[in-house]
Amino acid sequence: MNSACSTTGEDSITQANSWVPHTAVIRKVTHEVNEVSTYHLALSDPALAKAYRFEPGQFNMLYVPGAGESAISMSGDPDSPETLAHTIRFAGNVTRSIATMEVGDTLGLRGPFGTSWPLEKCVGKDVILVAGGIGLPPLRPLIHRLLVERQRFGQLHLLYGARSPDMRLYTKEYRDWSEKGLLIKETVDRKNLGWQGNVGVVSMLLERLEPFDPAHSILMICGPELMMRFTARAAMQRGMTPEQIWVSTERNMQCAIGLCGHCQLGPEFICKDGPIFRYDQISPYLIVEGL
Repeated sequence: MNSACSTTGEDSITQANSWVPHTAVIRKVTHEVNEVSTYHLALSDPALAKAYRFEPGQFNMLYVPGAGESAISMSGDPDSPETLAHTIRFAGNVTRSIATMEVGDTLGLRGPFGTSWPLEKCVGKDVILVAGGIGLPPLRPLIHRLLVERQRFGQLHLLYGARSPDMRLYTKEYRDWSEKGLLIKETVDRKNLGWQGNVGVVSMLLERLEPFDPAHSILMICGPELMMRFTARAAMQRGMTPEQIWVSTERNMQCAIGLCGHCQLGPEFICKDGPIFRYDQISPYLIVEGL
């Protein structure tokens, strides 16, 4: 386990038997953008629901009988765990099965699993969050926690890139985030007639970010691996070290406890050693094609 990142550890409801899924009920479904919705789940067992806690960056395994399991990051408020939000892109058998479900339907849930964003390392520092596309949901719980504890940190930045303006997530929350102290900059790959903002890759926003104090900043990145590599490189070109950069990785996680080996990347198992890694720990393996 990556000791620099905290987890719910022995407090997790999964410790008794990590293989057993618990029944969760869909309480609400929020359409976000095309092929992406947020499912708000509640554990059916009151005792489990009361005990459940997660940290920003962790994930659950969601199980649909007949379709299988999929690892999905939590995207809701970690201080309100009675309802567990998962923002899901419909891209495979499990997620497309979930897409057919409605309020009141049930599915299986195992978790929480994995490491979390290193919040304590951010105290007194400027915090820069960089997200690409569906990489924003795993950062959303961290945004909640940073804003609740706003006085503990320096400047808070969110740099967000999406394919097009209509694929931007959580736009209705931007005003609230901004009013609480989050500085938001956006870019898109392709603009439409009404878009007046930046066009280009999200690493460009980091290259242009001002004010910027590399010695007193922490960078947290979530998105496609290529985007994370280019963003980390831009940060290091501006004076940050790999030890100041953290990334959330996503591989083929099937068991969530490091037994099946499907998510192995170099010596690391993404499900239990990650998904949050310090960049110097994981970067040698991200650059190896086909690994």
